[in-house]
Amino acid sequence: MEILYTAMIALRRRQLSLRGHTSLWMFPIYGSVCLFAPAFRTLRSLPLHIRGSLYALFIFAGEYTSGRLLTLRKVCPWNYGQNPWHVKKLIRLDYFPQWFLAGLLFERILTQGKHKAV
Repeated sequence: MEILYTAMIALRRRQLSLRGHTSLWMFPIYGSVCLFAPAFRTLRSLPLHIRGSLYALFIFAGEYTSGRLLTLRKVCPWNYGQNPWHVKKLIRLDYFPQWFLAGLLFERILTQGKHKAV
């Protein structure tokens, strides 16, 4: 997902190589979303806008926590300090819509076959 996202940023910059990138640190971070499967099933009855907002907040918390831990070890692969919407260089509040949608995508993947989407 991150590689596709960064490749689309390259396209927007007219870099037709569409080079996307990530860090190996991101695999366990994104993989940890599976721990939220019970929450996805529990929250499934809430309206879409509330679920998506909660998921975005959960993702912000995970991104901040993992970024903080990686920063303490001086291996954090991201630094949002150049963006005015950053919080301690670890999260970007302007990414809320992307995390809203990503959370709903994760919900769909992790609850597939359990219940129909509302």
